[in-house]
Amino acid sequence: MGLYFSIYYEEDKNKIEVFSENITHNLTKMADKAGIYECLWTPEENKFKKAKDIIPKLEKGLKDLKARPDYYKMWDASNGWGLWEHFVPFVESILDACKKYPNGKIEASR
Repeated sequence: MGLYFSIYYEEDKNKIEVFSENITHNLTKMADKAGIYECLWTPEENKFKKAKDIIPKLEKGLKDLKARPDYYKMWDASNGWGLWEHFVPFVESILDACKKYPNGKIEASR
């Protein structure tokens, strides 16, 4: 199992999931180097509660990921499970969902 990231709302004590994505833990080093590990893998521990709380960090990290692919590819997993080419669309997807559901609560299951 890897990272399972979700955005949800609570209604009458029920969780209503509006978005979810998952990806391998082999990308933690790349996420850390891009400055987005804490908002993706450990949002609760870093006091990120709502999707809108992580938008600025994701935007900055994604911009750097795209600007310096050769730098980030140094942390591609040698076994092919966790590559820059997979991580960028994953981050784009989460950022898009955060913008679509800014008041949704975020959760990371590891």
